[in-house]
Amino acid sequence: MLTTIFSITLALSVASGNDNEEQWQARLAKATQQETRNPWAAAVTYCYAARLGITEAQYRLAMLYAFGFGVPEDRVAAASLLSIAAEQGHQEAQKMLETIRITGHRLPRCVEADVEPVMSKLPIQNAKMNANQQVVANIISKVATWHGVDPSFALSIAKVESGLNSSAVSPKSAMGVMQLIPETAARFNVKDVFNTSQNVKGGVRYLRWLLDRYQGNIALVAASYNAGEGKVDHYRGIPPYPETQQYVKKVLQLYPFSVHQTAADRDRDINVFPEPAKSKKTKVYR
Repeated sequence: MLTTIFSITLALSVASGNDNEEQWQARLAKATQQETRNPWAAAVTYCYAARLGITEAQYRLAMLYAFGFGVPEDRVAAASLLSIAAEQGHQEAQKMLETIRITGHRLPRCVEADVEPVMSKLPIQNAKMNANQQVVANIISKVATWHGVDPSFALSIAKVESGLNSSAVSPKSAMGVMQLIPETAARFNVKDVFNTSQNVKGGVRYLRWLLDRYQGNIALVAASYNAGEGKVDHYRGIPPYPETQQYVKKVLQLYPFSVHQTAADRDRDINVFPEPAKSKKTKVYR
C-alpha cells in the first residue's frame, strides 16, 4: 500500500514538473558513466530525477543503495525504490526484486526531500584492481552473500573466467564477467549477459546449484562450471580434459579449500563419487 502511495506521488511529480523523461536520458547516461569514478555524484543526479518520478533513475539509485556504491548500503531503501520502478513497468527492477526481497518500506531522504544523499565511506581499494574491476568485485561479493555463496569463491571463479571483465567474450560464446554460455544464461533467466548485475546473479545462482549438487566439493564445482555437470557425472570426477584440469588448478590456487567455506557447507561430506565396494572372491573347493 505504501509503495503504491509513493508511486502515485512520484508519478504526479513528473506530471507537474517542467522536466520530462526524454530530456533526462542524456543526463542519466552521463550519471551512469560516473558510477565507477564518483558514484556519489551519480546518486545526487539520480535522487533529483527520482523525485521527479523518472523510472530509470529510481532503478539506478536502488542499485547504488543495494550495493553500497557512493551511498550507505540500505536494502530496505533499495527494495522500496525497485518496487516503485517495477510498478511502473521497469523489467530490470522486477527481476532484482527476486533477489532483494521487500522487508519494509523506506525511501531515501534525498528522494523525499530536496537534500543531497548521505555519502558512504570510501571502500578499501585493491591495488591489483582498476576502478571497473573493483565495482564488479563489489557486485559479486554482495550477490554471492545474498545467495549463500562464499564471496571469495565466486570472485575466484570470475577472475579465472574473465578477469572481472564484464565485456569478455570467449571463442566458445561464453559472455560477460561470469562467462555464461547462452544455454546457462537462459537456464537462469539472464536476458542481458553484458549487464553486470544480471550476469553475476546468473553465474552465482549456477554456482549455488552446483554446490548443492556436489555437496560443497570445490574441485567438482569448478570442473562442472568449466565443462558442465554432465561431464563430471560421466567421469565421476574431474574430466580428463587439459583445459578443465588447468581451470580447476587455477581456481584452487585462488580458493585453496577442498570444501566450500560457509557454515552450511563446511562440514559436508565431499566424497560425492565413492569407490564401489570391491566384492570378495569366494574360493571354490572341488
